[in-house]
Amino acid sequence: MADLKERLLPPKPASAINLRDSSYRPFASGRQPFQGVDVPGLKKRGQGLRSWIRVDSSGNSQIIEVDKFTMMRRCDLPARDLRLLDPLFVYPSTILGREKAIVANLEQIRCIITADEVLLLNSLDSYVLQYVVELQRRLTTRGVGDVWQSEGAELNRRRSRNFDSVFGNTSPDYLPFEFRALEVALESACTFLDSQAAELEIEAYPLLDELTSKISTLNLERVRRLKSRLVALTRRVQKVRDEIEQLMDDDGDMAEMFLTEKKCRMESSFYGDQSLMGFRSNDGGTSISAPVSPVSSLPDSRKLEKSLSIARSRHESMKSTESATENIEELEMLLEAYFVVIDSTLNKLTSLKEYIDDTEDFINIQLDNVRNQLIQFELLLTTATFVVAIFGVVAGIFGMNFAIPLFDDAGAFKWVLLITGVTGVIIFCAFMRFFKYRRLMQL
Repeated sequence: MADLKERLLPPKPASAINLRDSSYRPFASGRQPFQGVDVPGLKKRGQGLRSWIRVDSSGNSQIIEVDKFTMMRRCDLPARDLRLLDPLFVYPSTILGREKAIVANLEQIRCIITADEVLLLNSLDSYVLQYVVELQRRLTTRGVGDVWQSEGAELNRRRSRNFDSVFGNTSPDYLPFEFRALEVALESACTFLDSQAAELEIEAYPLLDELTSKISTLNLERVRRLKSRLVALTRRVQKVRDEIEQLMDDDGDMAEMFLTEKKCRMESSFYGDQSLMGFRSNDGGTSISAPVSPVSSLPDSRKLEKSLSIARSRHESMKSTESATENIEELEMLLEAYFVVIDSTLNKLTSLKEYIDDTEDFINIQLDNVRNQLIQFELLLTTATFVVAIFGVVAGIFGMNFAIPLFDDAGAFKWVLLITGVTGVIIFCAFMRFFKYRRLMQL
């Protein structure tokens, strides 16, 4: 089995071989001083080395320090996929299925998932530590088989036959290792986004209610910042949702993510080639002493070998087609579960955005109402100013330097004031009636 792994896995450099001795340390223990990584043909650069957390299929975790090129050879990934995991760059959430690995960039969780291990960038973020602890707990838990046994013997036999033939795993948890790791990553990302949405809701609703009761510059600025955070969070949630939906819609991408199945197929093809080589060598040994017929199309050994290879290829193609259909359905159900969760978070943010929009509309209506009241008051004040101006016209007329017999009458001043006041009141009432008729003011 060790020889088989050496043939299947890419050649490991001296750094990867010495990881278990020097820099391959348990997760819980303290970090040792840096151990150099010797890669033939590459320059030693301290900034190229990064600390990774490795979690294997048994739940054991270690901290390793490797450079980018070693990681590329280890997981058979191009450099552009590793850039998605670089914390110095901000990339949207992405899930990529490659030949020997799954590259997942889901919010705080940036990891490489293979058929045997999970590699995360070492970080002090609490969500990364929670991801490692939760993945270890699920990998070391073995209580799922008891639940399935109560479902009926026939269902258990069918599931064990399908998944054991495909994944070569007799674990009670029928999901392969890469999907269990991906499930924990999706759960961590969905939980992180949902918690941020909940915090935003807790902060938003009281602030919006306060803004409706008191419109001030401070409250408007706080709502503006809140809306900016909401838009950014909605964009991130929408990206995760679109990524899951895109995977669910593309069967080819989902089939590419079955790393354990690919590994089992490679092993089966390797064993088949070894058996055929052994059969050919045995057949060649016996055919040395046998007489050679001058009239012969193909030897019996080659006919048998050809028939066995054709039958094996047909059987493997039929079995792989059936198993791929069932496995894609299982992966689609897994993605659909978290699609529902992230869609619920998106609906929550959408409802909050609608509430903010309703609040803004209400504020605009209030401002329009105040503006209309100011216009009505200005119209009323202009009318009153016009009426008062009538007294100024009368005073200007009587202030002219010419003789009028009315000036000799002692009660003329009272009559002038009375007539001018009545005339002003009549003109003011006429204006008010006109404004009411044209619905310019509500009286």
